[in-house]
Amino acid sequence: MTVSLSEPVLQARGLSRSVGERRLWHNLDCDLYPGERLGVVGPSGTGKSLLLRALAGLDRLDAGSIRFQHRELAVWHVPEYRSRVVYLPQRPAIYETTPEDAFELPFTFKINREKRYSRPNALKWLHALGREADFLHRPGITLSGGEAQIVGLIRALLLEPDILLLDEPTASLDGDTAAAVETAVRLWQEDAAHRACLWTSHDLHQIHRLTHRVLDLREAV
Repeated sequence: MTVSLSEPVLQARGLSRSVGERRLWHNLDCDLYPGERLGVVGPSGTGKSLLLRALAGLDRLDAGSIRFQHRELAVWHVPEYRSRVVYLPQRPAIYETTPEDAFELPFTFKINREKRYSRPNALKWLHALGREADFLHRPGITLSGGEAQIVGLIRALLLEPDILLLDEPTASLDGDTAAAVETAVRLWQEDAAHRACLWTSHDLHQIHRLTHRVLDLREAV
């Protein structure tokens, strides 16, 4: 996929975050361009998840500003922003009775009233990730950590956001399923040239294979 370097779709300037007396990062800048996959790396404890949560509008910043499509985060209607910039945690919480319930739920929200849940699309992504149709009806409480990651990813893909913020999305998956997740994200991007994602991982081989650029949080301490 071609990356547009003209204008970033998501832009962060001067971000700072501390936990207690410990500064994680300071004066951090981050640009994400249409069509791009940006890797975010750093040892455990450097605040990779906190950065993605901040970019999603889910976690506070000590300083700095975030702009999406040339508008400050503060002026966006929060539900609209979070429907277009979707954060996928490493351990998605699946409270619904079945995976299909989890897929359907976001389409009941007012902000998604112009969208419709599509079972064929859900099945398409399930098959791409190595699961059969009966997975739709699995009891949610029986899902493993890796299966919860699959449900969380498909739920996000079905909403067709502009940006995915992916926090260790393959951490609990076997090699074949991890490769299928990488392919699914590429296919999601290929469906619309403006789509972009941030991807965190402790697997540097994966990051360098999958992403166009790398942001190392150790450089912003």
